[in-house]
Amino acid sequence: MRILIRFDDIAENMNWHLMAKCEKIFDELNIKPVMGVIPNNQDKDLLVYPKKENFWQIVKKWQLKGWEIAMHGYNHIYDNDTNKKDFFEYGGKSEFYGHSLNSQSKKIKKGLEIFKKNDIKIRTFFSPNHTYDFNTFKALKLSGINEVIDGYGLKPYLENNIKFIPQLFYKPFFLPFGLQTTQIHLNYWTENEFNKFSELIYKNKKRIITYDDALKLLSKKSGDKFLNKIIKEILILKRKIF
Repeated sequence: MRILIRFDDIAENMNWHLMAKCEKIFDELNIKPVMGVIPNNQDKDLLVYPKKENFWQIVKKWQLKGWEIAMHGYNHIYDNDTNKKDFFEYGGKSEFYGHSLNSQSKKIKKGLEIFKKNDIKIRTFFSPNHTYDFNTFKALKLSGINEVIDGYGLKPYLENNIKFIPQLFYKPFFLPFGLQTTQIHLNYWTENEFNKFSELIYKNKKRIITYDDALKLLSKKSGDKFLNKIIKEILILKRKIF
């Protein structure tokens, strides 16, 4: 079993106190997480948190340390409902699903322009609330992004000329095999939740890999494809029941 650490909702306004504590652990153990950065955060729930005026300098520093900076949507505003017709059948609200190819392309390009302005290189993306449609993937490819940290399975896979790095569980829950990607919403943590995360990191430090290591696990084997399909059907059925 291998673990890829992914943080969601990284923005100028966030829980910087706990972020500093996480960064200290990562530096101590030489862990290089994936940071899902919202380039133009307008989410009112996030704007209540303290703001870092030198935010983009911090993000650049992370990238220079070898952390993977991913684009996490554009403004994090949910303005459409998927009715569980989104690509991964997660359901719920979405920033991208249901919008035209032109509209989604504009958002992605505007986001990339912000990263470029701040000298941040982007090669991977994951959408708020895991919600995509085919236009999302077309827009990403038109913008030069061919890697997405979402999907079903225990190994990265190639579909529609996009490399998908699966992300299965909302909480740090790990199966005894395969690649497990975390989904960490640091802004909503209590100190107790941080302590649990810290214990998990120290306990599993030898299992934690980098984003580049995860890409190397990409598999085209028929057995892995079948297993990915089974996992997808099980998790989608679970969501429909619960």
